[in-house]
Amino acid sequence: MDTRVAPRPAAPQAPTDQRKRLLVVDDEPTNLHVLRQVLQDEYRLLFATDGAKALQLAQQKPDLILLDVMMPGMDGYTVCEQLKADARTAAIPVIFVSALSDSADEERGFALGAVDYIVKPVRAPVVRARVRTHLSLVRAEELHASRLQIVQRLGRAAEYKDNETGKHVIRMSLYARALAQALGCGPDWVDDLFNAAPMHDVGKIGIPDAVLLKPGALDEREWAIMRTHPQVGAEIIGEHAFPMLQMARTIALTHHEKWDGSGYPQGLAGLAIPLEARIVAVADVFDALTTVRPYKAAWSVDDALAYLQEQSGRHFDPALVAQFMTLRPVIEEVRIQWGD
Repeated sequence: MDTRVAPRPAAPQAPTDQRKRLLVVDDEPTNLHVLRQVLQDEYRLLFATDGAKALQLAQQKPDLILLDVMMPGMDGYTVCEQLKADARTAAIPVIFVSALSDSADEERGFALGAVDYIVKPVRAPVVRARVRTHLSLVRAEELHASRLQIVQRLGRAAEYKDNETGKHVIRMSLYARALAQALGCGPDWVDDLFNAAPMHDVGKIGIPDAVLLKPGALDEREWAIMRTHPQVGAEIIGEHAFPMLQMARTIALTHHEKWDGSGYPQGLAGLAIPLEARIVAVADVFDALTTVRPYKAAWSVDDALAYLQEQSGRHFDPALVAQFMTLRPVIEEVRIQWGD
Protein backbone atom coordinates (compact mmCIF):
# COMPACT_ATOMS: atom_id res chain seq x y z
CA MET A 1 0.00 0.00 0.00
CA ASP A 2 1.39 3.38 -0.98
CA THR A 3 1.29 5.57 2.11
CA ARG A 4 2.82 8.62 0.49
CA VAL A 5 0.78 11.76 0.92
CA ALA A 6 -0.14 13.64 -2.22
CA PRO A 7 1.17 17.21 -2.25
CA ARG A 8 -1.35 19.78 -1.18
CA PRO A 9 -2.72 21.78 -4.12
CA ALA A 10 -1.41 25.32 -4.27
CA ALA A 11 -3.85 27.88 -3.00
CA PRO A 12 -5.49 29.78 -5.84
CA GLN A 13 -3.95 33.17 -6.38
CA ALA A 14 -6.13 36.16 -5.75
CA PRO A 15 -7.03 37.90 -9.02
CA THR A 16 -4.94 40.95 -9.73
CA ASP A 17 -6.64 44.32 -9.59
CA GLN A 18 -7.95 44.86 -13.13
CA ARG A 19 -9.13 48.41 -12.55
CA LYS A 20 -7.74 51.13 -14.80
CA ARG A 21 -4.88 53.14 -13.34
CA LEU A 22 -4.93 56.94 -13.25
CA LEU A 23 -2.14 59.39 -12.51
CA VAL A 24 -3.38 62.46 -10.62
CA VAL A 25 -1.06 65.47 -10.60
CA ASP A 26 -1.61 68.54 -8.38
CA ASP A 27 0.63 70.49 -6.01
CA GLU A 28 -2.24 71.12 -3.56
CA PRO A 29 -2.89 68.24 -1.09
CA THR A 30 -6.51 69.37 -0.73
CA ASN A 31 -7.12 68.95 -4.46
CA LEU A 32 -5.48 65.53 -4.44
CA HIS A 33 -7.72 64.49 -1.54
CA VAL A 34 -10.85 65.61 -3.39
CA LEU A 35 -9.91 63.68 -6.52
CA ARG A 36 -8.98 60.64 -4.44
CA GLN A 37 -12.46 60.64 -2.88
CA VAL A 38 -14.09 60.95 -6.28
CA LEU A 39 -12.08 58.26 -8.09
CA GLN A 40 -10.65 55.71 -5.64
CA ASP A 41 -13.62 53.32 -5.72
CA GLU A 42 -13.38 52.79 -9.49
CA TYR A 43 -9.70 53.20 -10.28
CA ARG A 44 -6.19 52.53 -9.04
CA LEU A 45 -4.53 55.86 -8.38
CA LEU A 46 -1.00 57.25 -8.58
CA PHE A 47 -0.26 60.72 -7.20
CA ALA A 48 2.35 63.35 -8.01
CA THR A 49 2.72 66.82 -6.50
CA ASP A 50 5.08 68.27 -9.11
CA GLY A 51 5.88 68.02 -12.77
CA ALA A 52 9.13 66.08 -12.43
CA LYS A 53 7.46 63.37 -10.35
CA ALA A 54 4.56 63.26 -12.83
CA LEU A 55 6.93 62.58 -15.73
CA GLN A 56 8.62 59.85 -13.70
CA LEU A 57 5.36 58.11 -12.79
CA ALA A 58 4.08 58.44 -16.36
CA GLN A 59 6.71 55.86 -17.35
CA GLN A 60 4.52 53.30 -15.55
CA LYS A 61 2.00 53.82 -18.38
CA PRO A 62 -1.15 54.89 -16.51
CA ASP A 63 -4.35 54.64 -18.54
CA LEU A 64 -5.12 58.35 -18.13
CA ILE A 65 -3.56 61.44 -16.50
CA LEU A 66 -5.42 64.20 -14.64
CA LEU A 67 -3.06 67.16 -14.71
CA ASP A 68 -3.12 70.48 -12.88
CA VAL A 69 -1.86 73.52 -14.79
CA MET A 70 -0.57 75.93 -12.15
CA MET A 71 2.28 74.21 -10.31
CA PRO A 72 5.60 75.62 -9.07
CA GLY A 73 8.62 74.88 -11.21
CA MET A 74 7.30 72.91 -14.15
CA ASP A 75 3.68 73.83 -14.94
CA GLY A 76 1.12 71.45 -16.37
CA TYR A 77 1.46 72.76 -19.91
CA THR A 78 5.17 71.93 -19.89
CA VAL A 79 4.48 68.49 -18.44
CA CYS A 80 1.91 67.77 -21.16
CA GLU A 81 4.28 68.96 -23.87
CA GLN A 82 7.01 66.61 -22.63
CA LEU A 83 4.59 63.70 -22.31
CA LYS A 84 3.48 64.13 -25.92
CA ALA A 85 7.08 64.46 -27.12
CA ASP A 86 8.02 61.09 -25.59
CA ALA A 87 6.95 58.09 -27.70
CA ARG A 88 6.55 56.02 -24.53
CA THR A 89 3.88 58.34 -23.08
CA ALA A 90 2.50 60.21 -26.09
CA ALA A 91 -0.61 58.04 -26.37
CA ILE A 92 -1.71 58.46 -22.73
CA PRO A 93 -4.83 60.68 -22.60
CA VAL A 94 -4.33 63.87 -20.57
CA ILE A 95 -7.18 65.79 -18.95
CA PHE A 96 -6.26 69.19 -17.57
CA VAL A 97 -7.86 70.06 -14.22
CA SER A 98 -7.31 73.74 -13.54
CA ALA A 99 -8.67 76.88 -11.94
CA LEU A 100 -7.78 78.74 -15.15
CA SER A 101 -11.13 79.17 -16.84
CA ASP A 102 -10.32 81.50 -19.73
CA SER A 103 -10.99 80.06 -23.17
CA ALA A 104 -7.42 80.84 -24.21
CA ASP A 105 -6.15 78.55 -21.44
CA GLU A 106 -8.39 75.73 -22.63
CA GLU A 107 -7.31 76.25 -26.25
CA ARG A 108 -3.67 76.07 -25.21
CA GLY A 109 -4.30 72.81 -23.40
CA PHE A 110 -6.00 71.23 -26.40
CA ALA A 111 -3.27 72.51 -28.71
CA LEU A 112 -0.71 70.66 -26.58
CA GLY A 113 -2.57 67.39 -27.05
CA ALA A 114 -4.94 67.19 -24.07
CA VAL A 115 -8.23 65.37 -24.64
CA ASP A 116 -10.27 67.42 -22.16
CA TYR A 117 -10.20 70.38 -19.78
CA ILE A 118 -12.07 70.48 -16.44
CA VAL A 119 -12.35 73.75 -14.54
CA LYS A 120 -11.98 73.81 -10.73
CA PRO A 121 -13.73 73.54 -8.38
CA VAL A 122 -14.46 70.08 -9.73
CA ARG A 123 -17.83 68.37 -9.50
CA ALA A 124 -17.67 64.64 -8.83
CA PRO A 125 -20.24 63.60 -11.50
CA VAL A 126 -18.41 65.63 -14.15
CA VAL A 127 -15.00 64.18 -13.31
CA ARG A 128 -16.31 60.61 -13.29
CA ALA A 129 -18.17 61.09 -16.59
CA ARG A 130 -15.21 62.67 -18.38
CA VAL A 131 -12.80 59.98 -17.17
CA ARG A 132 -15.15 57.17 -18.20
CA THR A 133 -15.74 58.75 -21.60
CA HIS A 134 -12.07 59.06 -22.47
CA LEU A 135 -11.18 55.61 -21.18
CA SER A 136 -14.02 54.23 -23.33
CA LEU A 137 -12.61 56.05 -26.36
CA VAL A 138 -9.19 54.52 -25.73
CA ARG A 139 -10.79 51.08 -25.52
CA ALA A 140 -12.67 51.68 -28.76
CA GLU A 141 -9.45 52.68 -30.51
CA GLU A 142 -7.72 49.55 -29.21
CA LEU A 143 -10.55 47.35 -30.50
CA HIS A 144 -10.45 49.12 -33.86
CA ALA A 145 -6.69 48.54 -34.11
CA SER A 146 -7.14 44.86 -33.22
CA ARG A 147 -9.81 44.44 -35.88
CA LEU A 148 -7.55 46.03 -38.47
CA GLN A 149 -4.73 43.66 -37.59
CA ILE A 150 -7.03 40.65 -37.94
CA VAL A 151 -8.31 41.90 -41.29
CA GLN A 152 -4.82 42.54 -42.63
CA ARG A 153 -3.49 39.18 -41.48
CA LEU A 154 -6.42 37.26 -42.95
CA GLY A 155 -5.92 39.11 -46.22
CA ARG A 156 -2.25 38.23 -46.32
CA ALA A 157 -3.01 34.61 -45.40
CA ALA A 158 -5.14 34.35 -48.53
CA GLU A 159 -2.35 35.80 -50.66
CA TYR A 160 0.28 33.41 -49.28
CA LYS A 161 -2.02 30.43 -49.90
CA ASP A 162 -2.34 31.57 -53.50
CA ASN A 163 1.46 31.77 -53.94
CA GLU A 164 1.33 35.54 -54.08
CA THR A 165 3.43 37.91 -51.98
CA GLY A 166 1.95 39.94 -49.14
CA LYS A 167 2.92 43.04 -51.10
CA HIS A 168 0.10 42.44 -53.58
CA VAL A 169 -2.54 43.38 -51.02
CA ILE A 170 -0.54 46.44 -50.01
CA ARG A 171 -0.16 47.69 -53.59
CA MET A 172 -3.73 47.06 -54.63
CA SER A 173 -5.01 48.72 -51.43
CA LEU A 174 -2.88 51.77 -52.18
CA TYR A 175 -4.16 51.89 -55.77
CA ALA A 176 -7.74 51.55 -54.51
CA ARG A 177 -7.25 54.34 -51.99
CA ALA A 178 -5.74 56.67 -54.58
CA LEU A 179 -8.61 56.00 -56.98
CA ALA A 180 -11.25 56.60 -54.29
CA GLN A 181 -9.56 59.85 -53.29
CA ALA A 182 -9.43 60.98 -56.92
CA LEU A 183 -13.16 60.29 -57.18
CA GLY A 184 -13.80 62.61 -54.22
CA CYS A 185 -14.96 59.96 -51.75
CA GLY A 186 -15.05 61.03 -48.10
CA PRO A 187 -11.97 60.41 -45.93
CA ASP A 188 -13.66 57.95 -43.56
CA TRP A 189 -15.01 55.92 -46.48
CA VAL A 190 -11.59 55.95 -48.12
CA ASP A 191 -9.95 54.74 -44.89
CA ASP A 192 -12.47 51.91 -44.62
CA LEU A 193 -11.80 50.95 -48.25
CA PHE A 194 -8.03 50.94 -47.72
CA ASN A 195 -8.37 48.68 -44.67
CA ALA A 196 -11.04 46.41 -46.16
CA ALA A 197 -9.47 45.86 -49.59
CA PRO A 198 -6.86 43.31 -48.37
CA MET A 199 -9.75 40.94 -47.57
CA HIS A 200 -10.98 40.79 -51.16
CA ASP A 201 -9.74 37.24 -51.81
CA VAL A 202 -9.96 35.83 -48.28
CA GLY A 203 -12.38 33.22 -49.62
CA LYS A 204 -9.46 31.49 -51.36
CA ILE A 205 -8.59 30.08 -47.95
CA GLY A 206 -11.57 27.77 -48.44
CA ILE A 207 -10.57 26.56 -51.92
CA PRO A 208 -8.76 23.19 -52.07
CA ASP A 209 -5.06 23.48 -52.93
CA ALA A 210 -5.49 21.04 -55.79
CA VAL A 211 -7.70 23.64 -57.48
CA LEU A 212 -6.17 26.89 -56.25
CA LEU A 213 -2.56 25.90 -56.98
CA LYS A 214 -3.11 23.88 -60.15
CA PRO A 215 -0.43 24.96 -62.64
CA GLY A 216 -2.53 24.33 -65.73
CA ALA A 217 -5.96 25.45 -66.88
CA LEU A 218 -8.91 24.58 -64.67
CA ASP A 219 -11.53 22.21 -66.01
CA GLU A 220 -15.24 23.02 -65.77
CA ARG A 221 -15.68 21.35 -62.37
CA GLU A 222 -12.59 23.03 -60.92
CA TRP A 223 -13.62 26.41 -62.28
CA ALA A 224 -17.02 26.03 -60.61
CA ILE A 225 -15.22 25.41 -57.30
CA MET A 226 -12.96 28.45 -57.81
CA ARG A 227 -15.96 30.65 -58.50
CA THR A 228 -17.31 29.92 -55.01
CA HIS A 229 -14.55 31.87 -53.28
CA PRO A 230 -16.51 35.16 -53.17
CA GLN A 231 -19.32 33.52 -51.18
CA VAL A 232 -16.77 31.72 -48.99
CA GLY A 233 -15.06 35.04 -48.30
CA ALA A 234 -18.34 36.69 -47.38
CA GLU A 235 -19.10 33.84 -44.99
CA ILE A 236 -15.65 34.06 -43.39
CA ILE A 237 -16.04 37.78 -42.74
CA GLY A 238 -19.69 37.47 -41.73
CA GLU A 239 -22.31 40.10 -40.97
CA HIS A 240 -21.09 43.06 -38.91
CA ALA A 241 -22.27 46.40 -37.59
CA PHE A 242 -18.68 47.65 -37.93
CA PRO A 243 -18.61 49.69 -41.20
CA MET A 244 -15.17 48.60 -42.32
CA LEU A 245 -16.02 44.90 -41.95
CA GLN A 246 -19.34 45.49 -43.71
CA MET A 247 -17.35 46.92 -46.60
CA ALA A 248 -14.85 44.04 -46.49
CA ARG A 249 -17.71 41.55 -46.82
CA THR A 250 -19.21 43.47 -49.74
CA ILE A 251 -15.86 43.59 -51.54
CA ALA A 252 -15.17 39.89 -50.98
CA LEU A 253 -18.60 38.98 -52.36
CA THR A 254 -18.77 41.32 -55.38
CA HIS A 255 -15.28 42.20 -56.64
CA HIS A 256 -15.52 39.61 -59.45
CA GLU A 257 -18.72 41.13 -60.83
CA LYS A 258 -18.31 42.86 -64.20
CA TRP A 259 -19.78 46.07 -65.54
CA ASP A 260 -21.56 44.25 -68.39
CA GLY A 261 -23.10 41.64 -66.07
CA SER A 262 -20.89 38.73 -67.13
CA GLY A 263 -19.11 38.38 -63.80
CA TYR A 264 -19.81 36.19 -60.78
CA PRO A 265 -21.26 35.11 -58.38
CA GLN A 266 -24.48 37.13 -58.83
CA GLY A 267 -24.17 38.49 -62.37
CA LEU A 268 -24.55 42.09 -61.17
CA ALA A 269 -24.11 44.84 -63.78
CA GLY A 270 -23.33 48.55 -63.90
CA LEU A 271 -24.16 50.63 -60.84
CA ALA A 272 -25.75 47.62 -59.14
CA ILE A 273 -22.18 46.59 -58.34
CA PRO A 274 -21.11 48.42 -55.15
CA LEU A 275 -18.62 51.23 -55.73
CA GLU A 276 -16.05 49.71 -53.38
CA ALA A 277 -16.08 46.47 -55.40
CA ARG A 278 -15.77 48.32 -58.72
CA ILE A 279 -12.75 50.23 -57.37
CA VAL A 280 -11.07 47.10 -56.02
CA ALA A 281 -11.66 45.28 -59.32
CA VAL A 282 -9.63 47.90 -61.19
CA ALA A 283 -6.86 47.99 -58.58
CA ASP A 284 -6.66 44.21 -58.23
CA VAL A 285 -6.52 43.41 -61.95
CA PHE A 286 -4.00 46.17 -62.63
CA ASP A 287 -1.62 44.86 -59.95
CA ALA A 288 -2.08 41.26 -61.07
CA LEU A 289 -1.20 42.22 -64.64
CA THR A 290 1.94 44.16 -63.66
CA THR A 291 3.26 41.47 -61.29
CA VAL A 292 5.14 38.26 -62.09
CA ARG A 293 2.98 35.19 -61.48
CA PRO A 294 3.94 31.49 -61.83
CA TYR A 295 1.93 31.33 -65.07
CA LYS A 296 2.97 34.65 -66.67
CA ALA A 297 5.53 37.43 -66.88
CA ALA A 298 4.77 40.91 -65.58
CA TRP A 299 3.11 43.27 -68.03
CA SER A 300 4.41 46.80 -68.47
CA VAL A 301 2.39 49.62 -66.93
CA ASP A 302 1.51 50.86 -70.42
CA ASP A 303 0.19 47.45 -71.50
CA ALA A 304 -1.79 47.03 -68.27
CA LEU A 305 -3.38 50.47 -68.62
CA ALA A 306 -4.20 49.71 -72.22
CA TYR A 307 -5.94 46.51 -71.10
CA LEU A 308 -8.03 48.44 -68.57
CA GLN A 309 -9.10 50.82 -71.34
CA GLU A 310 -9.91 47.89 -73.64
CA GLN A 311 -12.11 46.36 -70.90
CA SER A 312 -13.75 49.68 -69.98
CA GLY A 313 -17.50 49.22 -70.23
CA ARG A 314 -17.14 45.44 -70.26
CA HIS A 315 -15.23 44.33 -67.18
CA PHE A 316 -14.76 47.74 -65.56
CA ASP A 317 -16.74 50.90 -64.79
CA PRO A 318 -15.72 53.35 -67.55
CA ALA A 319 -15.64 56.32 -65.18
CA LEU A 320 -13.23 54.51 -62.85
CA VAL A 321 -10.94 53.48 -65.69
CA ALA A 322 -10.81 57.06 -66.97
CA GLN A 323 -9.92 58.31 -63.49
CA PHE A 324 -7.31 55.59 -62.96
CA MET A 325 -5.54 56.75 -66.13
CA THR A 326 -4.76 60.05 -64.36
CA LEU A 327 -2.96 58.33 -61.49
CA ARG A 328 0.26 57.37 -63.30
CA PRO A 329 2.53 59.26 -60.83
CA VAL A 330 0.89 57.51 -57.85
CA ILE A 331 1.12 54.15 -59.61
CA GLU A 332 4.84 54.55 -60.26
CA GLU A 333 5.48 55.65 -56.66
CA VAL A 334 3.67 52.61 -55.27
CA ARG A 335 5.55 50.26 -57.60
CA ILE A 336 8.89 51.72 -56.55
CA GLN A 337 8.14 51.57 -52.83
CA TRP A 338 6.33 48.22 -52.75
CA GLY A 339 7.80 46.26 -55.64
CA ASP A 340 8.40 42.52 -55.14
